[in-house]
Amino acid sequence: MSVTSPAAGNPIASPVATVPEPKSPILTAPLINSFDYTRSLGPVLSQFALALRDGRIVGSKGSDGKVSVPPVEFDPVTGQQSTEIVEVSTVGTVTSWTWHDDPVPGQPLDKPFAWALIKLDGADTALLHAVSVDSPSDISTGQRVHAVFSAARIGRIDDIAYFAPGESGDAAPENTAEAPKGADTGLVVIPTPITTEITHSANEEESVYLEGLKAGKLIGTRIGSGVDEGRVYFPPRGVSPADGSPAVERVELAHTGIVTTFCIVNVPFQGQRIKPPYVAAYVLLDGADIPFLHLILDCEAADVRMGMRVKAVWLPEDEWEHSIGNISHFAPTGEPDAEYETYKDHL
Repeated sequence: MSVTSPAAGNPIASPVATVPEPKSPILTAPLINSFDYTRSLGPVLSQFALALRDGRIVGSKGSDGKVSVPPVEFDPVTGQQSTEIVEVSTVGTVTSWTWHDDPVPGQPLDKPFAWALIKLDGADTALLHAVSVDSPSDISTGQRVHAVFSAARIGRIDDIAYFAPGESGDAAPENTAEAPKGADTGLVVIPTPITTEITHSANEEESVYLEGLKAGKLIGTRIGSGVDEGRVYFPPRGVSPADGSPAVERVELAHTGIVTTFCIVNVPFQGQRIKPPYVAAYVLLDGADIPFLHLILDCEAADVRMGMRVKAVWLPEDEWEHSIGNISHFAPTGEPDAEYETYKDHL
């Protein structure tokens, strides 16, 4: 493809490359990453959190007399740490709003609702929260609303379940949640869940690799030229990461290999499925030029060593998925160790 230069009238190469259609089916799957981020709130926001647990709302009064809700850690005028915490009403006025017709998981309500800026009585700033109404015609700027508290409160803003129309509501129910870490000292530490959910689309080589694993095969690719000419990558790559030279061949690899480098895991951590000590090692499959990380089991951790010959131990076939987890672990073969010279360039 080419275009014509307006100045010279000469054709020049297009900056847009032609991308060929993949020859193999492309796999997609939902991918959810989730973890609890642990946050220390500090001396100011901790007071806000503890008030929410009690069914109250507090703010910080600045040197100019204005009250901020939520409280700010530092005075907006002087920059000094906020020290004066004052209680405000759980009732306020909608200053602006927008309708949210399609809630997603994790939002305050599972039905259409309004996001609103609410200026609580006694405050000079507005608080963003959800207002539970049935339709956009049920909310307006200037409307009076009140906080509705959850029964289980740990010191987060969603301890206020939502705001509802009206000058007053029921008092906060008795709290059914345990006190958060640090509540007894006034310095609260709370978990904040963080989740992302996407649809992951594998590239062509990754799709072939995953289909191979589903069939009990280990598929790599051989680079055809350049710095990595002749090298076999596992997991496979479409091009060399060194210079972009394309792969020219797919290679089915053996289920045996050698340990190049390794570490012994002695420290337990949350979510750990294997009791320490155990070994995480880089395994260089026979016929491959790049090692990959996996577990070494079925032997004492202290017996694992560089050059040890190992073999893949697969899960039962009816449990195979599109995952490297189909290989439960690698285990010693009992063969003599590989000579260092045979793998020194693959460390």
